Amino acid sequence: MIDSIVKEISSLLLENTPQLSEDQKDRMYKILNPDISDYIIYGIRMPEIEKIVKSTHEKNNCSYGDAVEVFRKLTRTNVEELKFAGFFFLNRFKKYFNDKIVDIIREEYAKNCHTWSHCDSMCVRLLGPFLGKKGNETLAIQTINKWSESDNLWTKRASMVILLKITMMRKDFDEEYVFEIVEKMLKYSEANYIEKGIGWLLKTCSKYKPEVIIDYLSKNKKNLSRLILRYASEKLPKEQRAEILNKKR
Repeated sequence: MIDSIVKEISSLLLENTPQLSEDQKDRMYKILNPDISDYIIYGIRMPEIEKIVKSTHEKNNCSYGDAVEVFRKLTRTNVEELKFAGFFFLNRFKKYFNDKIVDIIREEYAKNCHTWSHCDSMCVRLLGPFLGKKGNETLAIQTINKWSESDNLWTKRASMVILLKITMMRKDFDEEYVFEIVEKMLKYSEANYIEKGIGWLLKTCSKYKPEVIIDYLSKNKKNLSRLILRYASEKLPKEQRAEILNKKR
């Protein structure tokens, strides 16, 4: 059953691959910027991938264990849309998730993530919602702390994306903890996607406690890159943003 599900999803995705011009393909690859040369991107939109996964799931009466294996097989491909289909399929069994799901996901993710889009979608749509559920607070902190210490760039970024997803769910955040993670990540801020992750996390927090983020950015702007400041201040009032982006003051 597992192989037939993988085959069906793969075939349906191929059938629904849009006809793109070379310019469109080049632009798509430049935006997603995969870190391996043989990465394949079909250009299928997320809703279409989810529709294919939904129809395949409904036709196949598989177990949670089967779903985990489907996730593993699809994640190990070098096709972006198949990876997405893998975690969408697994997410249809979210009522069965327990603490072990974190290690199951990390085992595949750390070895097979090659784009920021895969990283962010996996965290925002799959793992973040689980860790943000009431009762999972300790597991969430343990996961974020452990992932933030990883040598893998995408796992480091994922720790911030998980935290910002939980912040979005709770509409609140622990100021001390968020700034602790930011300071830890600043040691690796020469990596573009880590810088952007820091900025995105702070921007998300600014929606709920703008005065706290304004104060942090104002006090630390000389130690933060222009990219981080630009991302982090995006949702702040114009006057405060202009002041923050003026690093000379």
